[in-house]
Amino acid sequence: MVDRQLKKETNKEADLALVRRAKKGDYRAFDLLVLKYQSRIVSIAFKFVKEIQLAEDISQEAFIKAYRSIDSFREESAFYTWLYRITANTAKNYLVSKGRRKESSISEMSISENEDFYELPTNDSPEQILMAQSLKDTIYDALSNLPEDTRTALSLREFEGLNYEEIAEIMNCPVGTVRSRIFRGREALENLISPITDKFKVRNNKEII
Repeated sequence: MVDRQLKKETNKEADLALVRRAKKGDYRAFDLLVLKYQSRIVSIAFKFVKEIQLAEDISQEAFIKAYRSIDSFREESAFYTWLYRITANTAKNYLVSKGRRKESSISEMSISENEDFYELPTNDSPEQILMAQSLKDTIYDALSNLPEDTRTALSLREFEGLNYEEIAEIMNCPVGTVRSRIFRGREALENLISPITDKFKVRNNKEII
């Protein structure tokens, strides 16, 4: 956990160094940020519009907006958090303009994007593979049934790896509210997946015995 946080802080500082160069007119510095985050930004846009060509167009527009407003970035948060918000807003504005507001939402994350999230250990036996897939399906269904604010906060935390402050900035709410939503979301998921994980542990213990 400490190593992950250290890596995140180092990454944030590296981004800020490039941002500061871009603010001084260094186009190559911003190009490096584009190369670093392009695939992730396209992926974010795709979660909204469900079309790869549109996602690429939206990501390009988001980068253009970011470059044009780079001087307004206050450097208090991570560059990716700021870019994420620009991309989400760009995608949502597109959907609203096309009358497709309800087609997607910021919280539609793929379970496969973070395999550490409630993943069952497996030695790849057919039974273990089916049980792991059942767990992922249960998590996906549970996420879909959570209130949107709770689902968004939990998804940004678990699948995007953002901290509470970053999520609060994206969702435009107090950090305390983010913590409460994530707690409620985790509690709801735990109640649904515990029968599956308990079943897995019981079978594993029998195999050991």
